[in-house]
Parts: sequence; structure tokens; C-alpha cells
Amino acid sequence: MTVASTQALPSGSATGTPRAQRRTRGPRRRFRPFGPSPALIAFVLVPLLVESVAVFWPAIQGFYISLTHWDGVNPPTFTGLGNYRQMFSDPVFRKALENTAIWLVLFGTVSAAGGLGCALFLQRERRGISIYRAALFLPVVFSLTATALMWQTLYQPNGMVNGLLSSIGLGGWQHAWLANPSTALYAQIVPALWREIGYVMVLYLAGLKGIDPVLYEAAKVDGASAWQQFRNVTLPQLRSVNAVVLSVIVIDSLRSFDVVWALTQGGPYNSSQLLSTYMYQTAFVNTDYGYGCALAVVIFVLAFGVIVSYLIRAFKETD
Repeated sequence: MTVASTQALPSGSATGTPRAQRRTRGPRRRFRPFGPSPALIAFVLVPLLVESVAVFWPAIQGFYISLTHWDGVNPPTFTGLGNYRQMFSDPVFRKALENTAIWLVLFGTVSAAGGLGCALFLQRERRGISIYRAALFLPVVFSLTATALMWQTLYQPNGMVNGLLSSIGLGGWQHAWLANPSTALYAQIVPALWREIGYVMVLYLAGLKGIDPVLYEAAKVDGASAWQQFRNVTLPQLRSVNAVVLSVIVIDSLRSFDVVWALTQGGPYNSSQLLSTYMYQTAFVNTDYGYGCALAVVIFVLAFGVIVSYLIRAFKETD
């Protein structure tokens, strides 16, 4: 009787394949040291260095100059909070602060509502809709100074605005819009809105495109009306866009300078003076750089306070 002898196979193998050949062939893992790579550090540090030199350091210098009296020629004289105390007794500053608040409320409300309304009307793809979008966005491309000069022609006593009022039977409303202290400020808000509404419209269009259509379909199934869909679906989904729009509007409102300076330079009799125009006039016309930098600090504090307070409230509502 023949006994079949078996040979021992290599450990862990049923076919006698060498261990080196049984290794899984795949991409070899390279050892990566702990921490960020030098390239990543360079990509972070270089922009931070440029930002520090171009933005942060001039801002710190501006705050220091606001604590001094400096005419740009002689060495600055440290005065502490003297420039800030001067604001409380400055009637032009109070008028500029009041006008800035009016500008912020009217400019912000109308541009946000107008931009959202245009976005809701133009969000649906239909024939020729791109022409209307381009027409509304076109003023954003124009320079604000060029826009102001164009509207200055329209506001002339024999311009298109008074001519339009006369043609519709409102000739009694004709007057010099930019020369009247009671209407100069409001007349300058119109060309600023003409430009801002198109920009806000683009922001809201991007937000509306990101809303899931399933939400509207579910709302329709539940019997929600168009207003209920807007209030319960559209507005909550645009919360992040609203934060961006508010930031843009507040910043644009507080730095509104081109239109006012090109049309009236803050006149007549400081009736249309804003904080931005008063800052420029104080620093670069009256060469009082200390007081001008103090006004710039006030503008920064107002913008930062409004934006941060809104963001904190929005984050609390989200939580």
C-alpha cells in the first residue's frame, strides 16, 4: 500500500506562492511629517504679510494720528482724545452723522428691497430675460463719478427731471434739486440707488439659484400661497445672503463719497454732508489730519458695530 506524502507549504500560503509575490501591489504610502508643510506656511504668511503692510499698519497709524494734531507738515502733537471730544461740540459733525444715518436707512432699505424684488422677478428663465438682467446690472460697471455727472445734468432746472414733472402736470414741484438744502441729500441718494440695486440683485439671484426646488414643491402640496412660500421658504433660505447684502450695504453707505462730492461737495450749507465727505474735507482740504483720522475711526466703528451686531443676532437665530 502506497502512502501519499504531503510536503509542507510555506506559512500562510495554500499554493506555495512566495511571500514577496503575495503582497498587495498598490500605491506606496509616503511618510508625511507632522504639522503644515513649508509651502502651506508660505501661502499663508505671504498674503498675511502683504495685508499687514497694506492694511493693518496704515490702520494702526491712522488711529495714532487721530490722537494727535497734525497738519501734514509739522511734527504731530499728541492731544489724546481731544479730537474725539471736539466732535461733541462740532455742529457739522452732528449734521454729517444725521445725514449718514438717513442715508444708511433709506439707501439700505430701498436697495435691499429693490434688489430682492428684481431678483425674484428675473430668477425664472424666460425668453430675453438676460437682457433685463444686463440692463439692471449695467450701472454697476459705470464709475460713480460719471454716474453723478450724468444725474447732475438731469437735475438741472431745465433738465429731464423738471421736464418730466411738467409733462405729467406737476410743474409746481419743479425747483433746483441740488441747490435746495431740503432736497439735496435725497436727490443724491437716487443715483447711488440706481447703481446699488443692480449689484444687490446679482447677490440675491445667486442665493435664489441655490434654493432647492423641492422645498417649493412641498409647500405647494401643503397648499401654501405665494406669500407663504416667500415668507416660510425663500426668506429663511436667504439668511446667509442677507448677511452678505447687509455687510455690502453698510460698507457702501458709510463710504459713499463719489456721488456726494461730485454733485454738491456736501453743500449747500453742509445740508448733504456725510461722514465720508466731511472726513475728506477736513483732512485733505482743511489739512487737519488728526481730526480727519478721528472721523475715519468713527466710520470704522459704526460699520463694524452694525455688521457684527447683525451677524451675532443671525447666528443666535440659527442656533
